[in-house]
Amino acid sequence: MKVLGIESSCDETGVAVYDTSVGGSAGLRAHAVYSQIDLHAQYGGVVPELASRDHVRKLLPLIRQTLDEAGLGVADIDGVAYTAGPGLVGALLVGAAVGRSLAWALEVPALAVHHMEGHLLAPLLEDDAPAPPFVALLVSGGHTQLIAVEAIGRYRLLGETLDDAAGEAFDKTAKMMGLPYPGGPQLAKLAESGTPGAFRFSRPMTDRPGLDFSFSGLKTQVLLAWRDSDQGGQTRADIARGFEDAVVDTLAIKCERALDAAESDTLIVAGGVGANKRLRARLTELCERRGGRACFPRPALCTDNGAMIAFAGALRLAAGQRDDAAIRAAPRWDMATLPAL
Repeated sequence: MKVLGIESSCDETGVAVYDTSVGGSAGLRAHAVYSQIDLHAQYGGVVPELASRDHVRKLLPLIRQTLDEAGLGVADIDGVAYTAGPGLVGALLVGAAVGRSLAWALEVPALAVHHMEGHLLAPLLEDDAPAPPFVALLVSGGHTQLIAVEAIGRYRLLGETLDDAAGEAFDKTAKMMGLPYPGGPQLAKLAESGTPGAFRFSRPMTDRPGLDFSFSGLKTQVLLAWRDSDQGGQTRADIARGFEDAVVDTLAIKCERALDAAESDTLIVAGGVGANKRLRARLTELCERRGGRACFPRPALCTDNGAMIAFAGALRLAAGQRDDAAIRAAPRWDMATLPAL
């Protein structure tokens, strides 16, 4: 089964083809992502209306490009999967309308995919992927969640952020320090030249039981340190390193607690912050020390992409799940409501 996946939940247009058949051509046949970073950079953040309009301009050409790279024609598609939420409603509607209409025209099944389930399953696209049960850390955009994955579609929330997510804290802290948009990757790059321990910030909510997160107070600590500093080049790098160390330590402490709670030693990590080198190293060491392992998607599949949507949709379509002819877009969508495979 060749499934076309469409991702348009925010500021990246992603398209991919995933093939469930057995043989040399099976798996991820092709994928492409168009980023709107240059479009939104002048505003310092995503402008929803501009994001939606840019998806309209880019989606059909990207579908044609991806099918060409996969060596397929439109008629070869056996199913369509599209991101239905959560996300920006206008952006979601672009991908949903195109995906559902294409499936209707080709008389093939379509499926609305949960964006965060796509991220959660992205590490399973890699070689030697783990099988459930395991614990998942989702650190994508406005989400920071720890989830016990008993099976695909059977998810139990262990903890989540009570305010800013880790990715939001990275972006807001970077903007506060004058780094260009998108700030998170810029801050992580700057932290590489920072002096460990020059600035030490708290590890929020690690001094009490529980698996929830809170990063807004950490952001405030960094703001106060920044205002009181000389704001020079090395100081900026040192503050960035102190902030990054605090986030990485906090995530690692909570992950270890989650692994204990779920009685597991396998951790998968997905989402944009999952590309952070220091976080990857720390969580890999943590799991190896426990006799388990940490699994990550390749960096290109950490950010929003069509491959994760095509894969998640292919698993559900192959299991016989189908949607009716409605075009679905759900800006808020609880992943616990998803049916199990």
